[in-house]
Amino acid sequence: MTQITIPADSPFGLANLPYGVFSTPGTAPRVGVRVADTVVDLAAALGDDVFARPSLNAFMAQGRERWVEVRERLLDLVTGDVPGTAVHPVGTVTMHLPFEVADYVDFYASEHHASNLGRLFRPDSEPLMPNWKHLPVGYHGRAGTVVASGTDIVRPSGQRKAPDEAAPSHGPSRRLDIEAEVGFVVGTGSALGGTVGTDEFDRHVFGAVLVNDWSARDIQAWEYVPLGPFLGKSFATSISPWVVPLLALEAARVATPPQDPEPLPYLREKNPWGLDLDLVVEWNGQVVSRPPYREMYWSPAQMLAHMTVNGASARTGDLFASGTVSGPAKDQRGAFIELTWGGREPVEVNGEPRTFLEDGDEVVISATAPGAAGTRIGFGEVRGRVLPAVS
Repeated sequence: MTQITIPADSPFGLANLPYGVFSTPGTAPRVGVRVADTVVDLAAALGDDVFARPSLNAFMAQGRERWVEVRERLLDLVTGDVPGTAVHPVGTVTMHLPFEVADYVDFYASEHHASNLGRLFRPDSEPLMPNWKHLPVGYHGRAGTVVASGTDIVRPSGQRKAPDEAAPSHGPSRRLDIEAEVGFVVGTGSALGGTVGTDEFDRHVFGAVLVNDWSARDIQAWEYVPLGPFLGKSFATSISPWVVPLLALEAARVATPPQDPEPLPYLREKNPWGLDLDLVVEWNGQVVSRPPYREMYWSPAQMLAHMTVNGASARTGDLFASGTVSGPAKDQRGAFIELTWGGREPVEVNGEPRTFLEDGDEVVISATAPGAAGTRIGFGEVRGRVLPAVS
């Protein structure tokens, strides 16, 4: 038996206990929980085959009462003796995609981000479109290109046309960007024709991950009128390996910014699900931005309510992301198109002026949040490196 030492300042202490899928040399992927600098094999520790599977989906589908029960068992387990064969140093395991992604939806929930892009793209018009403060704007992404942190990202190719070019051309994206986001994972779904109210959010959503929604801005700019993002977004979306349970985020709940005009009834929240998360964006090892999630205009409960208000079903493993997290200050912008103001205001990265991503660049997004009893909990990181386009 083993007793796990948990430093008082560990972002993976008892207030957190995030879930992931891991493997060790010669073994199949299975579900584990992060405790300090170790990963606990839940199938071995709890004797439950639902955790012997290569994704969290079967466990998530069991519902909130089961999530609560397992969390209570874990708290008892890791504060006592854990079977030694179930404990692995985090540096010795390989992490995998934590759940099978059923559907992927990306929102546009930051007023600061939406306003900045409006000023960039429509300098002579109002920054926000007329519908923006009435509903959480979003688009359906491509579930099959959601990848685990650490997966290299091949520079996408597609049609692009700069404003000073007479005709479009095809080739590698010249304005490859990131979007620092927070994603939410549906544990229990809803029936086709039904809806999920804002007050039902915590019964359907299992937890949260970090998201980098890689974006080819030149491809996106040429294609998005009139139907919106397509190839500029669908080539890759990276997520962090640890799913922080919603049960661990109660201490991080805050009010959303004032919503004016008042949302329609189906979007109203009695107890808002704003979240006080602090993100950090590193570009080739240098911190270039610290986006604050608490500034997000629309909450994830409102996003899920809007996603299902037309009767669309939600499914176990659905991922919906917040869209770029940005704050009011320049160093709080969560996308490089904002940070460099469309490439016109380069930022210095390791002594070099930079605008968009070059081959070989690596981006790491991390985040922390308030936890129970004055602790701080961590999300880990989502990491990706850019490879050259396929010739």
